[in-house]
Amino acid sequence: MKVIFIKDMKGQGKKGQVKEVSEGYAQNFLLPRGIVRPATEGNMKTLDNQKAAEERLKQEEKAEAEALAKKLEAEVTELKAKAGEGGRLFGAITSKQIAEALSKKGLKIDKRKIELDDPIRTLGVTQVIVKVHPEVKATLKVQVTEE
Repeated sequence: MKVIFIKDMKGQGKKGQVKEVSEGYAQNFLLPRGIVRPATEGNMKTLDNQKAAEERLKQEEKAEAEALAKKLEAEVTELKAKAGEGGRLFGAITSKQIAEALSKKGLKIDKRKIELDDPIRTLGVTQVIVKVHPEVKATLKVQVTEE
């Protein structure tokens, strides 16, 4: 019997997958638990429509992420900190502080999306990578000036 999986089932199939299973297994186990639907012509069309809608949504998200990446690359985020001799900071600039500065400008970025290996400890401009989308990264310029 051909069925469409509605939910992921370990060892059998993933959501949206069409698979051939024994009729007894489908009738007695999978269908009563709501894990699958019979692969009728109507259900197949519904599945195709759902896949197309999900694909459109992914494309829209990626387009929005690319637009945000362009905005971020055009921005120069300025942060002020106390500094000592030779431009060394007392303390450091972290991804949390960068995220707060961006939110003040109206750009909502999660601090975990900012890829900062080590906190910024010197004055000047630093290039910081921001992961906006799994496929889109932006380079943000962070300028640290003396307070």
